[in-house]
Parts: sequence; structure tokens; C-alpha cells
Amino acid sequence: MKKFFLFLFVSVFYLNAQSQCIISGKITDPGGNPVVSANVLLENTFQGTFSNKDGNYIIKNVKKGTYSIRISFIGYQTFVKEISVVNNLVSDFTIQPAVILSDEVTIQASSVSAKTPIAFSSVNAEQIKNNNLGQDMTYMISMTPSVVVSSDAGTGVGYTGISIRGTDVKRTNVTVNGIPLNDAESHGVFWVNMPDFASSVQNIQIQRGVGTSTNGAGVFGATINMQTNALHALPYAEVMSSAGSFNTFKNTVSVGTGLINNRFTFDARMSKINSDGFVDRAFSDLKSIYLSGGYYSEGSALKLIIFSGKEITYQAWNGVPKVRLENDTAGMRRYADHWLYTQEEYQQMLESNNRTYNYYTYKNEVDNYQQDHYQLHYSKEFTKNLYLNSAIHYTYGRGYFEGYKTDKEFEKFGLAPYILGNDTVFSSDFVTQKWLDNDFYGGNISLRFVKSKLDIVGGGSITKYEGRHYGDIIWAKLVTFTSDESRWYQATGDKMDASFFLKVNYQLNGVVNIYGDLQYRDIEYTITGKDDDLREISQQHHFGFFNPKAGVTYTPTENQRAFLSVAIAHREPSRSDYTDADQDKTPKPEKLTDYEAGYDISFNSWRAGVNLFNMIYKDQLIMTGQINNVGAPVMANVENNRPSKTLHRPVYTCTTMHMFHIHNLIYCLLSS
Repeated sequence: MKKFFLFLFVSVFYLNAQSQCIISGKITDPGGNPVVSANVLLENTFQGTFSNKDGNYIIKNVKKGTYSIRISFIGYQTFVKEISVVNNLVSDFTIQPAVILSDEVTIQASSVSAKTPIAFSSVNAEQIKNNNLGQDMTYMISMTPSVVVSSDAGTGVGYTGISIRGTDVKRTNVTVNGIPLNDAESHGVFWVNMPDFASSVQNIQIQRGVGTSTNGAGVFGATINMQTNALHALPYAEVMSSAGSFNTFKNTVSVGTGLINNRFTFDARMSKINSDGFVDRAFSDLKSIYLSGGYYSEGSALKLIIFSGKEITYQAWNGVPKVRLENDTAGMRRYADHWLYTQEEYQQMLESNNRTYNYYTYKNEVDNYQQDHYQLHYSKEFTKNLYLNSAIHYTYGRGYFEGYKTDKEFEKFGLAPYILGNDTVFSSDFVTQKWLDNDFYGGNISLRFVKSKLDIVGGGSITKYEGRHYGDIIWAKLVTFTSDESRWYQATGDKMDASFFLKVNYQLNGVVNIYGDLQYRDIEYTITGKDDDLREISQQHHFGFFNPKAGVTYTPTENQRAFLSVAIAHREPSRSDYTDADQDKTPKPEKLTDYEAGYDISFNSWRAGVNLFNMIYKDQLIMTGQINNVGAPVMANVENNRPSKTLHRPVYTCTTMHMFHIHNLIYCLLSS
């Protein structure tokens, strides 16, 4: 029997090998000069390669059939041609210089290619469109390796979260067209503020580990780069609607002019998403717009992008207590007996469904927020080897959490007891709104030089954040307030962030690429005023971080890649790390040393890979098990557990294996 299966395996392997073909050829420009490092891809497969220093390319192990071969390189028109593979095929191609500059130039500084020694995945426009049914952006990349997503409401609409290799979004650098998206103070990304943004995105790249230097918040575990829709050469109009469980509806209208007079183009989108949510009362009411206008010439491109989102989301972040989930009646009773819940709250929990229970019952316990983004990009091609990309941006956000507070003392709001007739009232029920009103603006610039074996990108960015935090009492039981009394706290947060980087890729020979990356970040952060618990939180901090990275990539064949890399990254504490910390402790910045090794192999419609990484943290900020009053985890640096200056340093040694882009296995060993 064993011999039979061995014979069968060898026969199948042999027949499969006999059906494989080789595609080869040369990529040149109209003058007959070789085009070096052009990307050659068989569409809808995992097979592709780059042209070498002589412009030659080769793709092996191609099954017989009909394919669309796609050839692209910065500064040239993308070339697509249908080819028929019956036997080994030699096809030379001449690609034409771009009549207009490609939109892809805008993300060259922050994106990576197969030559970069970094673990990464990409999600293209077709994949995004197939999965875009109204859920947040996190769900568009949920099937990539090491990604875990969550949803407060249970439907993927409203508040959602994401972690990559166990690293939450606060440690993940997120950009849109190279513009920082992370909130400068909280470091978070609130995807709910960008409803249906997926309908305006053509590519998402996820870098795992420290990744490359980029703009905005420090990379500390992962990077997500999103590129919005590129130029549509032809006019279009599209109406899309979808419906799902829990009264979930998504409606989108998109229009575009196409290229007018070979120079101008305009695009617009409007979206509306509603859902009742799986969790009780966890509804979402979301609206968004996207507008863009571009001017393109032979050597330059100017593009204005505006997108805005408005959300009203009922809060469901508390989750379901274990006693409710397990229908533990005695356990639920203890919540009331130990004054954790009021009698009404206990009764509501007891009568709720154990899977959909929501602690909140006040009808307007909502997050109400709007965020507007403005981006102006300018790209310039000086020569076929030298490119400039620059951008200025502005983001304005404003909104509030509204909440019902039961039987709260007046002193918690800085108020004296209230005299009601002959009685003195020390507590009351309140309805409060906690506001955030902020401005975020800045600019970035990068210069790229590409010639033969050398690819250099250098640049920098500077941003300024101005945040205004305050809380208002909008109602109280049996009590009225003057306008001066209604605001119980007020604070500001101002942050200046400047960074500079230099990245070099050098093709040592036909199979080895060397990579180096240096970045310096300088941060000034000032907090003034009082927090919502009336504590004085005024403080000032300055940080200077040097983040070097280096690695090597080995590509023995066009369908195999192996890499080794090491990177150092730093991350400053967030606002809540400071405001939630014990008064005698000041949070310290974190440091990460990331060692990576990986191997990928691909054939036609399947791909497999393994990624080993060892992430060593110093002064890591970890969750204490508590949450603050807006549902975020309270963090603290890992305490010293060794004498003198030696710190406790968790070490994560992991193996990630993925196949077909959907089956992922992660094995991790935690030591300290």
C-alpha cells in the first residue's frame, strides 16, 4: 500500500512538472534601452518577477493556459497583454513613458516591494470590492496573516478593533496616501469615523513587525498603508446597495468624469450605512463622502482629496460579564449585593439575552463624532531616475460621548451640595457629554532616486496637533445649573512631531538585495488643565528617537523569497497613559528590537510562507486589567524585577505560517 501511494505521488508530481512552462523575455523602452526592476506579473496568480539589470525577466513553473501579463514601472505606462502559454514562451515587451504621472508615486516612500526584507501582504482593489459589504476597513484585511479583528456591536459595523501579531492599533502606524491617520494623542485609529472608506481605496499594504520608516506615529509592531482610488481614464457612475442581518443596510453612489482634455479628472462618492447591531441597542448611523480632483501632466500631478465621516454609534464596549454569559444567576445576584450594579441594572442583566446583553440602557448613550480630512498632493518627475512627492494635509475632528451617570456626588463635578428646600442634596443623576475638538495639520516630502541597482528614498514630515478636551453637564435630576457650572473640566493637548528618514535598496547581484533604513523622530508634547476626575494633569514631555533598520533579501528564483532583518523602534506614551497613571509614576517610552526571518514560495494560484520573529521589548506598556471611563485599557510600564538597571524584558518568539492567504497558523513562545 505504501509503495502504491508513493508511486501515485511521484506520478502526479511528474505529470504536474511536465505541464509547467517558462515565460521569459526582455523589457525595454522605446529607445531599446533595458528597463531595470520592472514588475512583471501574471494577473490573478501569485506568479511574478522583476526584470534584471539587462531588462531580462523569467517566470518559471507556469501552467499551460491563457493569462494576462502585466508590466509596470514608475514613470511608464502600465502594459497589459493577453498571452497563451502552450510551451515555453519568449515574449519581449516595449513599455512607453507615461503621458501623465501615475498616482502610485504618492505612496512610494512608505510602501515596500518583494525586494524589501519585511513580512508584508497586499490587498488589491478587486479583493476589497468583493469583501466590501459595509463593514469597517479592518474587515477588508481580516484574512491576511496575523490579523485579528473585533466588533463592539458584533456585526463589523460601528466600533471595531484590530490587532496584528497581538499588537493593537495604537502601536500600528496607519497612513492614507502617506498621510498619518493615527490620532496624535491617543495613537488610536477610529475606523468608525471613516464609514465605507473601502469604496474609495484601491490598495492596502500591511507590513508586519517594525516595517519601513514612514510618517506619523511610530511604528511599533505593524504598518497599514492605504492608497485611495487612482485615476479613472473613462467616465463612470455606480450605485451599490447591500443588506444583511440585524437591519444592516449600505448604500453607495459613486461618479467620475474620467480624464478631461487629457489633464483633469474629478471623482465623488456618498455613502450611508445603518445597522441595529447584534448586541442589544448597539445601533450605528453612519454617513460619509469622498471627493477628489486632479491635474495631470507629462511630468507632474496635482491632486486634492477630501473625505469626511459622520457617525452616531450606541456604546457597547463593556462586553458581557462571565456570569451573564454562563447564566450564573447567583453570580449575577452578587453584582447587586456588592453594590457593583444598582437593583435596576441587575434586573436588566438578569432579563437580558446572555449573548447580546448590553450594560447601557440610556437611549442616547452614544458616540457622536465627525472628522474631515483634506489632502493636497504634488508629484514631480524630474528625470526617469528622480522623483519628488510632497503633500500638505489638515484634519478637523469634533464630537462627544454622551452618558447617563446614576447617583453621582456633586463633588465629583466640582460642585457644592445642592439646597432643595430644607434638604441638602449631595448626589443626583446626571447626563454628561465628554467633548474632543481637535485640529491636526502638517506636511511631508520625499525624494526618490532609482538607477540600475540602486534605489534611494529620503524625506521627512512635520505635523502639529491641537486638542481641546472638555466635559459638559447637560442635565441633572431635580437640579438646574448655570452655564458656568455646566462645564466641569477642561484641558488641552498640543503635540509637535518632526521626523526624517533615509532608505536604501541596493541590488548586490541578481539574487541578493541589501536594505538599510535610518529614521529620527523629535516630539514635543504638552498637556494643560484638569482631567474629568478634576486632577491637575498639566505636564510637558520631549522625546528624540533614533530608529535604524537593516536587512537582506535573497531571491533564488522568481517565485521564492527569503529575508533576514533587524530593526529598532521607539514609541512615546499616549495621553491616557499619562492621565490614567498613578500620580507618583510617569510612564516611560517603549523600545522594541525586532529580529525577522522569512521565506515565501508561490505557484500559480497558491502561496505558502513562514515568518519567524523575535520581538524584544524594553519598558513595555502593558494592560493592567482596568479600563478607563471611555472603555480604553489602562496601561503601565512593566515593573523592574531585576536588580539595578536591568529591566524585565518580555521576548516574543513566533512562527507564522500562511497558505492561500486564508489559512494562518501562529505559534508563539513567551519568555522573560
